[in-house]
This record gives sequence, C-alpha cells and structure tokens, in this order.
Amino acid sequence: MNILSKIPAHRKGLILISLTAFLWSSSGLFIKILTINAFAISFYRSLIASITLLAITYAKEKRIRFEFDSLTVLASVFYSGILIFFVIANKMTTSANAIFLQFTAPIYLLFLEPLFLKTKFRRKDLVTIIICVAGMFLFFTGKLDIGNVYGNIIAVIAGICFAFFSLFIKWKRNLGRENTIISMIYGNFLVAIISFAVIGTEMTITSTQFFILLYMGVIQIGVSYFIFNIGIKYISATETMIIGMLEAIFNPIWVFLGVGEVPSLTAIIGGVIILTAILVHNLSPKKP
Repeated sequence: MNILSKIPAHRKGLILISLTAFLWSSSGLFIKILTINAFAISFYRSLIASITLLAITYAKEKRIRFEFDSLTVLASVFYSGILIFFVIANKMTTSANAIFLQFTAPIYLLFLEPLFLKTKFRRKDLVTIIICVAGMFLFFTGKLDIGNVYGNIIAVIAGICFAFFSLFIKWKRNLGRENTIISMIYGNFLVAIISFAVIGTEMTITSTQFFILLYMGVIQIGVSYFIFNIGIKYISATETMIIGMLEAIFNPIWVFLGVGEVPSLTAIIGGVIILTAILVHNLSPKKP
C-alpha cells in the first residue's frame, strides 16, 4: 500500500476499481465451465469468499467488528442479490446478456446518488454511460439474445442490486463509518445459507471443480470485493459502476485464454469505444 499512498486519492480509486473489474470479469467463463447448478456454485463460492474476507480483515485490523445498522444490513442483502442473480442469469441466458444487463447499474445510480446522497448530477457521467452502452451493443453484436426472457429479467435485477449495494456502501462511507467490508462478509454468508437450503445434499463436486470454485471464492469474489471496498472510498458510486463496465472488455480476454475464442471486429470496435469513453471520463479535469 506504500505505492498507493503516493497516488492522488481520486486516481487511486480509479486504479483500484479497474483492478476489481478485471478480477470480476473471470466469472462468466468459469460459471459456464462449471457443470454444477447455479446454487451449488453460489454456495461454494460465497462460503469460500466469506472466509477469505474474514481472514483478510482480521489480518489487517486484528479484529472483526460486527455491525447490524440499517445501511449495513441493506448493503448485505443487495450484495447477496448481485451474487445469486448474476450466477442464475449466467445459467439461464448468455454471458453477454448477463454482463450487459447487469451493467445497467450506472444508469440507476446516475439518478439514485444525487437523490439519496445529495451529490451533483453530472452530465459527463450521463454522456459516458450512453457511449459505453452503445459500445456494449457493438461489443456483444451477435451474442445478445432475447431468447430466455426470464434469464434477462434476472440479469436486470442483478444490475439493480448492484446499484443499491454501491449506493449503500458509499452512503455509509460518507457518514464516516469505515467498516463497510462487514456487509460483504454478511452478504456472502447469506448467499451460502440460501444456496445450501436450495441444493440440500446435492453438493458433490470434482477436484477440478473445487479448484475453480476456490479461485472464484478467494480471488474473483473475496479479494476483488476487498479491493472494491477500498476503491469506492475515493470515487462516487456512479463512477465506480462506470469503471466497472471495463469488466465487459476484460471478459473476452478470459474467454480467449480459456477456450481460444477470438473477438470479432465489431467486438473490438465496441471495446475501443467503451475503453476510450472511460479513459476520457476519468482523465478529463474534475470540476469542483
């Protein structure tokens, strides 16, 4: 963290959330590779993630502070919604649909954040979101599918959960309460409990599946949300979700490495548009 301490606060947040988006992006590939059902994935991934977050928090602070205020509980519930609904959506619809519809989250935050946190509505955010959504349409040309309506609806719900989770985490931080990681610990335990209640005794997994789930629990969820929790301290919830859209660009990298699928020309163009919009948004002078 010594290197990070020398970086200006806002830029530090941009770097941390960008790293988070990269770690998030591996989920689509591994969820598709795993042949077990969505709730089995959610159970193992979240149980491992909750233990990981507890261990990291204890190692860092030498204690765990358990809190049950309204913002903490609401953030936990919406966080669990992100994890469960995104996995279900990935199983019911295409990965492209799940990612695209989940990242409607910045659109909701564009209006929720000024309403609840009294932040200034920024046209720059709106323009960036519109351009990024247009880029995503190009990026996922040929992969977006209206086929499974229920899967698409669940992906939209995951996006709504993402927006409210980010809002409540930022709200709590704005009140000067730093212990926001506890919401993610609670949320992962809640996912594990709900998933266990659904799958019952159907918990058998192979050694390969175990190592994939271990990676997903420790790195893709545990470490990534620990980094997210630090990053959101320095930037707005809306900016956090805008940068999170980089997940759409990183996702094909994992697919290429995993199954050798080469992105199409339109996907590359769409990716360049998204990346350019986010870079211009983040590097342009920040008005007071």
